[in-house]
Amino acid sequence: MAGKKKVLVTGLSGVVGSAIRGEFEERYDLSGISRYGTEGLAPERDFKGNISDLDSILPAFEGQDTVVHLAADRSATADWESALKNNFVGTYNIFEAARIQGIKRVVFGSSQHSVGGNYLDEPYRTIFAGEFDKVKRPVPLLDETTPIRPSGYYGASKAYGEALGSYYNDYHGLSSIHVRIGFTISTDDPKFTGAALSLWLSHRDTAQIMYKAVDAPEELRYTVVYAMSDNYWGMFSLDRARKLLGYEPQDDAGPVLDPNSKGAERDETEYKQHYD
Repeated sequence: MAGKKKVLVTGLSGVVGSAIRGEFEERYDLSGISRYGTEGLAPERDFKGNISDLDSILPAFEGQDTVVHLAADRSATADWESALKNNFVGTYNIFEAARIQGIKRVVFGSSQHSVGGNYLDEPYRTIFAGEFDKVKRPVPLLDETTPIRPSGYYGASKAYGEALGSYYNDYHGLSSIHVRIGFTISTDDPKFTGAALSLWLSHRDTAQIMYKAVDAPEELRYTVVYAMSDNYWGMFSLDRARKLLGYEPQDDAGPVLDPNSKGAERDETEYKQHYD
């Protein structure tokens, strides 16, 4: 591992973490932290701790160059108590642990749900419903200038994380890149709903944008970018991700649904691998 960047990933065993793991193991000296550990990691790189408890996670941050923060209650309809503990307090603890241990950068797994209220409006509402014959292309694209409009406590927690990263950059010198992830799916098959066709972020595109965020120039102190594949029914501009990170999506979900495509249980936002 000599000479490789040391990268700690929270939530490495989750859907997004699993999608990036292979690429990250090749590129970096990779460690993970979770409450229950991560299968297949060497013991010295497999840290256990709860992101809602700052003291429990501090040892994992020592000596790391970059932290990729993915752990959270990922449910779009997370209740307040869970979002408060796992997403608001947990995200603060990640930034604070990074500050204490002298980490250079945090890559934050944000979400398109920070502006998910726009899905109530046309034409996005009709795209999500899969009624593509009613949609005129080109679709007006939302970009990073679109005002925050969260679709729940989960989306609000992601907008909070982006704001927190700005604060830690300005006042503590901690760089952060915030990646508004679309929809990374364990099956990597998005053809079961209109929403999935629009928001899909393939596994290889997930890995690409996350490692490009890790490796972005030091001069890039803070930014927010959208992360989707180059989808036919995409509703988000990828221009900033292309310009600042050099992101070039390789995949496209395509224009039509497939009646044989099925979402996996693990892709449901209510799914929890571990319960409190």
